[in-house]
Amino acid sequence: MLIGVRAHDFGKLSIEELAKKIQEKNISYIQLALSKAVAGIDNPSGILNPGLASYIRDILYKHNIKISVLGVYLNYIHPDIEQRRKNIEIFKEHVRFARDFGCSVIGTETGSLNANYSYNSENESDYAFNLLYNSLSELVDEAEKFGVFVGIEGVTSHVLTTPQRIKEMLDKINSNNLQVIFDPVNLIDFKNFNEQDRIIKQSFELFGDKIAVIHAKDFIVENNNLSQVAPGKGILNYKLLCDLIKKRKPHIEILMEETTPLNIHESINYIEKYFKE
Repeated sequence: MLIGVRAHDFGKLSIEELAKKIQEKNISYIQLALSKAVAGIDNPSGILNPGLASYIRDILYKHNIKISVLGVYLNYIHPDIEQRRKNIEIFKEHVRFARDFGCSVIGTETGSLNANYSYNSENESDYAFNLLYNSLSELVDEAEKFGVFVGIEGVTSHVLTTPQRIKEMLDKINSNNLQVIFDPVNLIDFKNFNEQDRIIKQSFELFGDKIAVIHAKDFIVENNNLSQVAPGKGILNYKLLCDLIKKRKPHIEILMEETTPLNIHESINYIEKYFKE
């Protein structure tokens, strides 16, 4: 199984220390958000270069670790046009050097009309959708030049809130360089959690061919509130999810979220049991 983690769930450390700690857990696949995980990189804007990328890649390779996704989770419909432009340029910079990191997927969520990425009732409007379309089109154009993929991740509180909305954006941009990081829990909230099977099935029906990476976590519902937890600690239908992965996406990289170094292997074992059935 190709199961990995977010590097920053181990803390923000030197790349050498980070690689060592991840290898100690026998993990070989990571999502790497430089400013969250690597000490000394607080703002990656303008600092990326082939040497730095190769340095990070080679240290990780030495510890048998591959970067599955470069995480650049910024707001590409930021209400401040100047900040939006800065965010777009940071993403494009990651695109240009992704090959030197040994990575082909640069990932992001789909933004909010609020500067702090919080929910805005207008996020589902045509206005927000078109803003995102304009930004994503520019990011995908850059990805096409460098032979890598933009990976988008739908979230119920952002712009692409449903499987249908994700499909609409994929169709409108119409590029194989736009792929999906599928996180079923991000498409589930307190209002629709009883429809999780429909949401998972519909996602594979609508854009299963474009799913490049899986994000794996879980959820619980308590006191009229939905909380996200580590895989195996909640009520996500992992049997359904894993059956669809086995059928439609064999050997896909699965990156866990909401884990800690203490419970990583418990979560891995939980996921793996469904692939052994």
